[in-house]
Amino acid sequence: MAMRALRYLGDPVLTTVAEPVTRFDKTLSLLVDDLMDSVDAPGRAGLAAPQIGVGLRVFSYLVDDRHGYVINPEIVQLSTSVQDGIEGCLSVPELWFPCHRANRAVVRGVNLRNEPVVVKGKGLMARCLQHETEHLDGILYLDRLTPELRREALRKARESTWFWGAAPKDAAAQR
Repeated sequence: MAMRALRYLGDPVLTTVAEPVTRFDKTLSLLVDDLMDSVDAPGRAGLAAPQIGVGLRVFSYLVDDRHGYVINPEIVQLSTSVQDGIEGCLSVPELWFPCHRANRAVVRGVNLRNEPVVVKGKGLMARCLQHETEHLDGILYLDRLTPELRREALRKARESTWFWGAAPKDAAAQR
């Protein structure tokens, strides 16, 4: 078990659709352990496998007192009520922008024994479930911004010290 280094905006793994998990073995178990350890740092709510350089459909979450993971997740329900809030991403550090999300979300997937799991959430948990599942589809929250905000975010990213895989100034604190 280890806390893995993060990948940043500009790394192709973040915009590539992750492959479904088909082998439920020790390697997968180690990946889940690493995701669980890596999401456990302060200020983190969720972490998708591509964010640590692994192109598989797995994510971990830590919201309030809920700590877990989902393998091969799919969003099966979103509320029609929406929440507006500021959103950020570990792979786009230092940048926070308003992002609309469904207020409630339900994700279905499996655990390490390939048994069905369902994770439901509202508020921040719903935001996390949507954000992490989109990571597995190669979608970053920046893709959901208005065109003006997206241009601003990309400009700020290009001016940053971390763009295209370079570690941010406070990389030690994020790893």
